[in-house]
Amino acid sequence: MTTLKIAIQKNGRLSDDSRELLAECGIKFSNSAALLKSKAVNFPIEALFLRDDDIPQYVEQNVADIGIIGENIAYEKKKNVETVEYLGFAGCRLSLAIPREEVYTGLQYFMNKKIATSYPVVLKDFLQKHNIIAEVEEISGSVEIAPGIGLANAVCDIVSSGSSLIANGLAEVETILKSQAIIISSKNLGSEKETILKNLLFRIRAVKNARENKYILLNAPESSIDEICSILPGMKSPTILSLTKKGWCSIHAVVSEDVFWEKIDLLKKAGAEGILVIPIEKMIL
Repeated sequence: MTTLKIAIQKNGRLSDDSRELLAECGIKFSNSAALLKSKAVNFPIEALFLRDDDIPQYVEQNVADIGIIGENIAYEKKKNVETVEYLGFAGCRLSLAIPREEVYTGLQYFMNKKIATSYPVVLKDFLQKHNIIAEVEEISGSVEIAPGIGLANAVCDIVSSGSSLIANGLAEVETILKSQAIIISSKNLGSEKETILKNLLFRIRAVKNARENKYILLNAPESSIDEICSILPGMKSPTILSLTKKGWCSIHAVVSEDVFWEKIDLLKKAGAEGILVIPIEKMIL
Protein backbone atom coordinates (compact mmCIF):
# COMPACT_ATOMS: atom_id res chain seq x y z
CA MET A 1 0.00 0.00 0.00
CA THR A 2 1.24 3.50 -0.84
CA THR A 3 2.52 5.45 2.18
CA LEU A 4 3.09 9.19 2.47
CA LYS A 5 6.38 10.01 4.21
CA ILE A 6 6.30 13.12 6.42
CA ALA A 7 9.50 14.65 7.81
CA ILE A 8 9.23 16.15 11.30
CA GLN A 9 11.82 17.87 13.47
CA LYS A 10 13.16 15.15 15.77
CA ASN A 11 13.03 17.22 18.96
CA GLY A 12 12.13 20.65 20.23
CA ARG A 13 8.99 22.75 20.33
CA LEU A 14 8.18 22.34 16.64
CA SER A 15 8.49 18.57 17.01
CA ASP A 16 6.10 18.55 19.96
CA ASP A 17 3.57 20.75 18.16
CA SER A 18 3.77 18.62 14.99
CA ARG A 19 3.20 15.38 16.90
CA GLU A 20 0.29 16.96 18.75
CA LEU A 21 -1.26 18.10 15.46
CA LEU A 22 -1.09 14.60 13.98
CA ALA A 23 -2.56 13.17 17.18
CA GLU A 24 -5.46 15.65 17.00
CA CYS A 25 -5.98 14.48 13.41
CA GLY A 26 -6.62 11.00 14.83
CA ILE A 27 -3.35 9.57 13.49
CA LYS A 28 -1.73 7.04 15.83
CA PHE A 29 1.84 5.76 15.65
CA SER A 30 2.87 2.38 17.01
CA ASN A 31 6.62 2.82 17.44
CA SER A 32 8.50 4.56 20.22
CA ALA A 33 8.98 8.29 19.83
CA ALA A 34 12.72 7.66 20.34
CA LEU A 35 12.99 5.99 16.92
CA LEU A 36 13.89 7.95 13.79
CA LYS A 37 10.88 6.71 11.84
CA SER A 38 7.44 5.47 12.76
CA LYS A 39 4.48 4.17 10.76
CA ALA A 40 0.93 5.14 11.60
CA VAL A 41 -1.41 2.27 12.46
CA ASN A 42 -4.59 3.88 11.14
CA PHE A 43 -3.51 6.18 8.28
CA PRO A 44 -1.16 5.60 5.31
CA ILE A 45 1.63 7.82 6.59
CA GLU A 46 5.15 7.30 7.95
CA ALA A 47 6.93 9.91 10.06
CA LEU A 48 10.67 10.53 9.66
CA PHE A 49 12.26 12.42 12.57
CA LEU A 50 15.08 14.60 11.23
CA ARG A 51 17.05 17.78 11.83
CA ASP A 52 14.87 20.69 10.77
CA ASP A 53 17.67 22.17 8.60
CA ASP A 54 17.79 18.93 6.58
CA ILE A 55 14.05 18.60 5.93
CA PRO A 56 13.80 20.90 2.86
CA GLN A 57 16.60 19.01 1.13
CA TYR A 58 15.07 15.60 1.89
CA VAL A 59 11.69 16.75 0.57
CA GLU A 60 13.28 18.17 -2.59
CA GLN A 61 15.09 14.84 -3.13
CA ASN A 62 11.91 12.80 -2.46
CA VAL A 63 13.44 11.05 0.55
CA ALA A 64 10.38 12.50 2.31
CA ASP A 65 7.20 13.46 0.48
CA ILE A 66 6.21 16.31 2.78
CA GLY A 67 7.67 18.03 5.82
CA ILE A 68 6.72 20.34 8.68
CA ILE A 69 9.22 23.18 9.12
CA GLY A 70 9.34 26.85 10.03
CA GLU A 71 8.98 29.41 7.24
CA ASN A 72 12.39 30.76 8.26
CA ILE A 73 14.02 27.44 7.35
CA ALA A 74 12.16 27.28 4.04
CA TYR A 75 13.34 30.78 3.08
CA GLU A 76 16.91 30.08 4.19
CA LYS A 77 17.31 26.77 2.34
CA LYS A 78 15.58 27.87 -0.89
CA LYS A 79 14.90 24.33 -2.06
CA ASN A 80 12.60 23.42 -4.96
CA VAL A 81 9.58 22.50 -2.84
CA GLU A 82 6.00 23.72 -2.56
CA THR A 83 4.31 25.25 0.49
CA VAL A 84 0.91 23.55 0.81
CA GLU A 85 -0.36 24.67 4.23
CA TYR A 86 0.25 27.32 6.90
CA LEU A 87 -0.24 25.73 10.33
CA GLY A 88 -0.54 28.74 12.63
CA PHE A 89 1.76 27.50 15.41
CA ALA A 90 5.48 27.84 16.26
CA GLY A 91 5.25 31.56 15.58
CA CYS A 92 8.47 33.58 15.76
CA ARG A 93 10.33 36.28 13.87
CA LEU A 94 13.78 36.76 12.43
CA SER A 95 15.06 40.09 13.69
CA LEU A 96 18.08 42.34 13.77
CA ALA A 97 19.35 43.31 17.22
CA ILE A 98 22.08 45.64 18.44
CA PRO A 99 23.75 46.33 21.81
CA ARG A 100 21.25 48.00 24.11
CA GLU A 101 23.51 51.00 24.77
CA GLU A 102 23.72 51.84 21.06
CA VAL A 103 21.50 54.52 19.49
CA TYR A 104 19.56 53.04 16.56
CA THR A 105 19.23 55.41 13.61
CA GLY A 106 17.40 53.17 11.14
CA LEU A 107 18.68 50.61 8.64
CA GLN A 108 21.64 52.82 7.76
CA TYR A 109 23.00 51.89 11.20
CA PHE A 110 24.09 48.56 9.72
CA MET A 111 26.11 50.08 6.87
CA ASN A 112 29.64 48.62 6.98
CA LYS A 113 28.85 46.76 10.20
CA LYS A 114 29.46 43.05 10.87
CA ILE A 115 26.28 41.03 11.60
CA ALA A 116 26.35 37.53 13.09
CA THR A 117 23.60 35.12 12.06
CA SER A 118 22.58 31.53 11.41
CA TYR A 119 20.45 32.77 8.48
CA PRO A 120 22.95 34.25 6.01
CA VAL A 121 20.77 33.76 2.91
CA VAL A 122 17.75 35.58 4.34
CA LEU A 123 19.92 38.31 5.84
CA LYS A 124 21.88 38.93 2.62
CA ASP A 125 18.65 39.14 0.62
CA PHE A 126 17.29 41.69 3.12
CA LEU A 127 20.44 43.79 3.08
CA GLN A 128 20.60 43.77 -0.71
CA LYS A 129 16.94 44.77 -0.96
CA HIS A 130 17.62 47.81 1.23
CA ASN A 131 21.00 48.67 -0.35
CA ILE A 132 22.89 48.05 2.88
CA ILE A 133 26.51 46.96 2.59
CA ALA A 134 27.47 44.86 5.62
CA GLU A 135 29.65 41.87 6.45
CA VAL A 136 27.67 38.74 7.32
CA GLU A 137 29.35 36.47 9.87
CA GLU A 138 27.74 33.02 9.70
CA ILE A 139 27.71 31.06 12.96
CA SER A 140 25.71 27.96 13.85
CA GLY A 141 24.61 28.75 17.40
CA SER A 142 24.74 31.14 20.37
CA VAL A 143 24.30 34.08 18.02
CA GLU A 144 23.32 36.47 20.82
CA ILE A 145 26.77 36.34 22.38
CA ALA A 146 28.57 37.58 19.25
CA PRO A 147 28.60 41.35 20.06
CA GLY A 148 29.63 40.68 23.66
CA ILE A 149 32.77 38.80 22.61
CA GLY A 150 33.68 41.19 19.82
CA LEU A 151 32.75 38.86 16.94
CA ALA A 152 30.13 41.20 15.45
CA ASN A 153 28.46 44.59 15.87
CA ALA A 154 24.93 43.18 15.65
CA VAL A 155 23.00 39.94 15.27
CA CYS A 156 20.21 38.56 13.12
CA ASP A 157 18.44 35.79 14.97
CA ILE A 158 15.13 34.05 15.66
CA VAL A 159 13.10 35.78 18.37
CA SER A 160 10.12 34.39 20.27
CA SER A 161 9.80 36.20 23.59
CA GLY A 162 12.95 38.31 23.26
CA SER A 163 14.23 37.23 26.68
CA SER A 164 17.46 35.78 25.27
CA LEU A 165 18.31 39.07 23.58
CA ILE A 166 17.65 41.01 26.77
CA ALA A 167 19.78 38.59 28.79
CA ASN A 168 22.69 39.26 26.43
CA GLY A 169 22.32 43.04 26.49
CA LEU A 170 20.72 43.36 23.05
CA ALA A 171 17.75 45.32 21.76
CA GLU A 172 15.58 44.14 18.85
CA VAL A 173 15.39 46.92 16.25
CA GLU A 174 14.13 45.46 12.93
CA THR A 175 12.01 42.45 11.97
CA ILE A 176 13.19 40.79 8.76
CA LEU A 177 10.74 37.91 8.58
CA LYS A 178 7.68 36.68 10.47
CA SER A 179 7.54 32.91 10.59
CA GLN A 180 5.17 30.08 11.48
CA ALA A 181 5.10 26.34 10.91
CA ILE A 182 4.28 25.26 7.37
CA ILE A 183 3.90 22.04 5.42
CA ILE A 184 6.15 21.75 2.39
CA SER A 185 5.68 19.15 -0.32
CA SER A 186 7.72 17.56 -3.05
CA LYS A 187 6.72 18.69 -6.53
CA ASN A 188 6.93 15.10 -7.74
CA LEU A 189 4.18 13.35 -5.78
CA GLY A 190 2.29 10.67 -7.66
CA SER A 191 -1.51 10.60 -7.81
CA GLU A 192 -1.85 8.15 -4.91
CA LYS A 193 0.33 10.26 -2.60
CA GLU A 194 -1.49 13.40 -3.73
CA THR A 195 -4.73 11.76 -2.60
CA ILE A 196 -3.24 10.85 0.80
CA LEU A 197 -1.93 14.41 1.20
CA LYS A 198 -5.36 15.81 0.32
CA ASN A 199 -6.96 13.61 3.01
CA LEU A 200 -4.32 14.67 5.54
CA LEU A 201 -4.86 18.37 4.79
CA PHE A 202 -8.62 17.86 5.19
CA ARG A 203 -8.02 16.59 8.74
CA ILE A 204 -5.48 19.30 9.55
CA ARG A 205 -7.83 22.07 8.42
CA ALA A 206 -10.63 20.63 10.55
CA VAL A 207 -8.31 20.77 13.57
CA LYS A 208 -7.14 24.31 12.72
CA ASN A 209 -10.71 25.54 12.35
CA ALA A 210 -11.58 24.04 15.73
CA ARG A 211 -8.60 25.67 17.41
CA GLU A 212 -9.51 29.09 16.04
CA ASN A 213 -13.19 28.97 16.93
CA LYS A 214 -15.35 28.38 19.99
CA TYR A 215 -18.90 27.20 20.51
CA ILE A 216 -20.88 29.90 22.34
CA LEU A 217 -24.09 29.32 24.33
CA LEU A 218 -25.99 32.08 26.06
CA ASN A 219 -29.44 32.92 27.40
CA ALA A 220 -31.20 36.11 26.35
CA PRO A 221 -34.63 37.76 26.22
CA GLU A 222 -36.49 37.04 22.97
CA SER A 223 -36.66 40.79 22.43
CA SER A 224 -32.85 40.83 22.07
CA ILE A 225 -32.59 38.09 19.44
CA ASP A 226 -32.05 40.38 16.45
CA GLU A 227 -29.45 42.49 18.22
CA ILE A 228 -27.52 39.49 19.55
CA CYS A 229 -27.64 37.71 16.18
CA SER A 230 -26.10 40.77 14.57
CA ILE A 231 -23.26 40.61 17.12
CA LEU A 232 -22.72 36.83 16.81
CA PRO A 233 -23.46 35.83 13.24
CA GLY A 234 -21.82 32.41 13.64
CA MET A 235 -20.93 30.18 10.69
CA LYS A 236 -24.17 31.08 8.87
CA SER A 237 -26.63 32.14 11.55
CA PRO A 238 -27.01 31.32 15.25
CA THR A 239 -29.26 28.52 16.49
CA ILE A 240 -32.15 29.74 18.66
CA LEU A 241 -33.98 27.48 21.12
CA SER A 242 -36.91 28.39 23.37
CA LEU A 243 -36.50 28.11 27.14
CA THR A 244 -39.20 27.07 29.61
CA LYS A 245 -38.96 30.56 31.06
CA LYS A 246 -41.44 32.62 29.07
CA GLY A 247 -39.93 35.30 26.87
CA TRP A 248 -36.43 33.82 27.02
CA CYS A 249 -34.35 31.76 24.60
CA SER A 250 -30.98 30.05 24.31
CA ILE A 251 -28.71 31.22 21.47
CA HIS A 252 -25.92 28.98 20.14
CA ALA A 253 -23.21 30.13 17.72
CA VAL A 254 -19.72 29.23 16.50
CA VAL A 255 -17.41 32.24 16.47
CA SER A 256 -13.76 33.13 16.40
CA GLU A 257 -12.46 33.37 19.96
CA ASP A 258 -10.83 36.72 19.17
CA VAL A 259 -14.13 38.08 17.90
CA PHE A 260 -15.95 36.83 20.98
CA TRP A 261 -13.68 38.71 23.39
CA GLU A 262 -14.16 41.86 21.34
CA LYS A 263 -17.96 41.48 21.47
CA ILE A 264 -18.51 40.33 25.08
CA ASP A 265 -19.50 43.77 26.39
CA LEU A 266 -21.97 44.25 23.53
CA LEU A 267 -23.55 40.87 24.27
CA LYS A 268 -23.99 41.71 27.95
CA LYS A 269 -25.49 45.10 27.13
CA ALA A 270 -27.93 43.37 24.77
CA GLY A 271 -29.15 41.23 27.68
CA ALA A 272 -27.09 38.05 27.29
CA GLU A 273 -26.72 35.97 30.48
CA GLY A 274 -25.15 32.66 31.41
CA ILE A 275 -22.60 32.84 28.62
CA LEU A 276 -20.67 29.58 28.07
CA VAL A 277 -17.59 29.24 25.84
CA ILE A 278 -16.89 25.63 24.82
CA PRO A 279 -13.88 24.31 22.89
CA ILE A 280 -14.50 22.52 19.60
CA GLU A 281 -12.69 19.25 18.89
CA LYS A 282 -13.06 19.25 15.08
CA MET A 283 -14.71 21.70 12.70
CA ILE A 284 -15.44 20.78 9.09
CA LEU A 285 -16.55 23.60 6.84
